[in-house]
Amino acid sequence: MITVSDALDALFALADPLPVETVPLRAASGRVLAGPVTAKRTQPPFAASSMDGYALKAVEADLHAQFKIVGESAAGHRWNGALKPGQTVRIFTGAPVPEGADKVVIQEDVTRSGDMISISGDPGPKDNIRPAGVDFSAGTRMEAPRRLSPGDIALLAAMNIAEVPVRRVPVVALISNGDELVVPGETPGPDQIIASNTYGLAAMLEGIGAHARILPIARDTEASLSTVFGLARSADLIVTIGGASVGDHDLVGHVAANLGMEQAFYKVAMRPGKPLMAGRLGGVPMLGLPGNPVSAMICGTVFLAPMLNAMMGLGRAPAPRLAMPLDGALPANGPREHYMRAVITGGRVADAGAQDSSLLSVLALANALIVRPPHDPARQMDERVDVVPLS
Repeated sequence: MITVSDALDALFALADPLPVETVPLRAASGRVLAGPVTAKRTQPPFAASSMDGYALKAVEADLHAQFKIVGESAAGHRWNGALKPGQTVRIFTGAPVPEGADKVVIQEDVTRSGDMISISGDPGPKDNIRPAGVDFSAGTRMEAPRRLSPGDIALLAAMNIAEVPVRRVPVVALISNGDELVVPGETPGPDQIIASNTYGLAAMLEGIGAHARILPIARDTEASLSTVFGLARSADLIVTIGGASVGDHDLVGHVAANLGMEQAFYKVAMRPGKPLMAGRLGGVPMLGLPGNPVSAMICGTVFLAPMLNAMMGLGRAPAPRLAMPLDGALPANGPREHYMRAVITGGRVADAGAQDSSLLSVLALANALIVRPPHDPARQMDERVDVVPLS
């Protein structure tokens, strides 16, 4: 068995960055920016009013001062001219500030009569003007890599960027293995269960920006497994679920080896999730996950998600951890690194109850994993432990 850290290093060695493609901005949300882009314009491109009011010279903005209205400036329709002493321009939010004006008095502090106004409220020191370029200037860079958020998309649009370079979306082939499995919606036989792992992992993958292809369930025969492996050859990553152990019906490793898999490792010193396997099959990275539902999902968090992040150019790093105080005691840990389902409440963390690797109901309640090092001693209330948040 190898350590979790060594297993991650081996997986990162398999995770070659995906090619770069250029996509329209409308299709870029959630994608990983592959190279820096620069703003093609300044925002705002002119000094703009941040309020509805009247533009005038600040030195004249005294209480009860009077001004003649000589025009109007609205968003998209500036007033062309230069203000003279004693003049003002009616102005609206986002409109260009006229030449000669350096203050906008908000309309609530003004009394208007015909084409005259007087300042009836304290105008205060604020000029209510957004300077040109206060947001960004032409040439400002958005650096890569980064997963593009809705805010990033809005910023890129304001920069007048119509297309962006992004990493190609990884295609992950998911293969469930076992005679006992049927897909959700089917009627299972007396000795069968539902293939839940595939659907949970597909949801996880799509949440981090991958495309999950759920392939037909591979039965416990070499011919069935070989056929389904053939359907996965066009994927960027092959993930098998179940059949990776050493029982008489665990055929994944044997069949993959016969098909030419170059094995990177087998078995990891962790729980749940010891029977983990990885390698290359026909040049495609392959990760063999355990069949127990919780084991598969936890290995998805610990190994699969970081591997995909590396393929998408986001760096080679393990799942992020936080140090949090315990909201209850924990017994001593055994010889393997333990990922305990846990619940974070009010900045504190507690184990989520029974830790059997078949209990999806406990996993569904959990929003974090407590990470226990090998031979970690018993922990008491308020001691700090490493925690991997679950999204």
